[in-house]
Amino acid sequence: MKHAKKNKFRQYIAKKGLKSTRQRDVILDSFLSSDRHISIEELYLKLRSKHPSIGYATVYRTLKLFAESGIAREIQFGDGQTRYEHANEGEHHDHLVCTRCGTIIEFENETIENLQQEVASSHGFVIENHKLELYGVCAKCKS
Repeated sequence: MKHAKKNKFRQYIAKKGLKSTRQRDVILDSFLSSDRHISIEELYLKLRSKHPSIGYATVYRTLKLFAESGIAREIQFGDGQTRYEHANEGEHHDHLVCTRCGTIIEFENETIENLQQEVASSHGFVIENHKLELYGVCAKCKS
């Protein structure tokens, strides 16, 4: 999967007439090895110790390119920070967001997906895209 995403990104930047750089490759590897919803700041701090020559603006621009290319998705959970997650074709999931600690839990539920289709269909509506975010308190913060 990582190899396919790397290829997709490289094809995208080549099509845009951009160069494949060592910094972009390092950022790509770091992003693809992350298993969470990561902000620009978090990725920058993760990279900074081993790659001090990579600046915040470079991380910002590169994450934007990831989203444009389709290997990442930008998401916002109402806290003023844009986060990025891996985008996998044909995959959809929703989010539970803890309003106390900021934990984000991904989940899939076929019943919810079917109900959304039913509601849309009953209104003659065709869903092209959607997102479901539920905000509340996680089990850890609740105890």
